[in-house]
Amino acid sequence: MNQESVHTEIRHASLDLLAEPSCDMKVQGTSRLAAAWSKGKASLDTAVELVPGRTIPGRPDKPALVSPLSVKRRAMNTPEGRAILIHALAHIEFNAINLALDAVWRFAGMPREYYEDWLKVAREEAYHFSLLSGHLQHLGYAYGDFPAHNSLWEMAARTGDDILARIALVPRTMEARGLDATPALRSKLAQAGDAKAAGILDIILRDEIGHVAIGNRWFNYLCELRGLNPVQAYERLAKEYRAPVLRGPFNVEARRAAGFTESELALLV
Repeated sequence: MNQESVHTEIRHASLDLLAEPSCDMKVQGTSRLAAAWSKGKASLDTAVELVPGRTIPGRPDKPALVSPLSVKRRAMNTPEGRAILIHALAHIEFNAINLALDAVWRFAGMPREYYEDWLKVAREEAYHFSLLSGHLQHLGYAYGDFPAHNSLWEMAARTGDDILARIALVPRTMEARGLDATPALRSKLAQAGDAKAAGILDIILRDEIGHVAIGNRWFNYLCELRGLNPVQAYERLAKEYRAPVLRGPFNVEARRAAGFTESELALLV
């Protein structure tokens, strides 16, 4: 990827970064692109329709992608067990970078703030990946050392034809599940004596509340634009696109902070 692309148009640059297979290049390029935009050194064309010139998403040769049922799990009281968990979380964050970049380039005709929001998400996901990858190295491992699954991107691929479905079922469903799961994972890591990992999860939970809130913001915007009832629209899309069934326990406080309505929260229970 041409490093100068961070100083051009952000939707083109996001597509370039999405296709980039190198983790380091993707992370560093995403951070540079967000910085360039914030300094007024990048432009935005909301109308252009883009076509990928390379395979997306770009990813390194490792980790091997397997069925979710094949992903290893180990006890948290061993370094390898903690490394496997940190690796799984790093893989989620790597996919999350790709998802945010995809949201920027793929969908034309949205307000300027939409692209700003998802570029911000991409930058924060890149930061999360860097934190987790660095801690994985501290434990004596590297990203790619263990298999991983691809269910998060598979949902993105299924919803690539409709921005409403994408927003409903990726940030508001798949990523919102992270709000529910993170406290228990943090507790396990803290109990195992890994204070550094627990602190990283605190950062991730804080930022992910904001990311899900962005999803809620644009889902409600699109529902209003299309004259749809948000609750009914979500139920239809979840069935049509075969979204995973949501199961508790739910982090109601975090979901409320992320902008889910009381009606939506009541349906979870």
